[in-house]
Amino acid sequence: METAGAEHHVLVGMSAREVSARDRLAATARAAGASLAFLQVGDPSLSRELTRLADGGCRRVVLAGVSLGTLAPANSWLRRIAAHWWRERGPSAPLVEVATALVTDLDGFDPDLLETRAVTGTEAGLTSAAWEHVPGHRHQVLVCRGPRCSALGSDASAEALVLALMRHRLGDDDVLLTHTACQFPCNQAPVVSVQPDDVWYGGVDPAAAERIVAEHLVGGQPVEQLRLERRPGSGPGR
Repeated sequence: METAGAEHHVLVGMSAREVSARDRLAATARAAGASLAFLQVGDPSLSRELTRLADGGCRRVVLAGVSLGTLAPANSWLRRIAAHWWRERGPSAPLVEVATALVTDLDGFDPDLLETRAVTGTEAGLTSAAWEHVPGHRHQVLVCRGPRCSALGSDASAEALVLALMRHRLGDDDVLLTHTACQFPCNQAPVVSVQPDDVWYGGVDPAAAERIVAEHLVGGQPVEQLRLERRPGSGPGR
């Protein structure tokens, strides 16, 4: 446990992909004498880990965001979340520094080589006029990130969906992509559902994800070869 006057490094998984790689991140953190936190989806959250360290008397915390794919938000979001916690903590907050670039390769990670910049409290807050209303999307695509789907590659499926949407120039006002916990049916993992069409897909690997975007979300026709049927007697109106 950290003691008063101590400094500590924290590896911060930036997206759901890093949550899927938790064991690898945890091993890297242990080897570096650091701890692990997540910006979204995973536990412990960054805010909880910062509180734990501050309560333990840590005086300096260095955060290094980790991105192992293309799903992570910009490094500025790590500063933004850390600054919000720092302001809320008040005078008892330790010095918090954030690495100026995301870590994209865990091999040979050395926390002592990080370039960092201290949080000042002047960073942007957690609200914006642009985030006041629900996006005007036509579809919401729900990507299951439950234990079975994650084990069978839903991180790669999600990444393929994002890249395909970008290629077709579809943004949040067209298709809102959302990561979820278990959706069922787990035997069909990785599972993706498309709302409000009430269409469920199973076995969604990256190639299938690209078909769903091109044929369903762009072309307007569900991919029948991948579509899952509801159990007889279930569904809306039952």
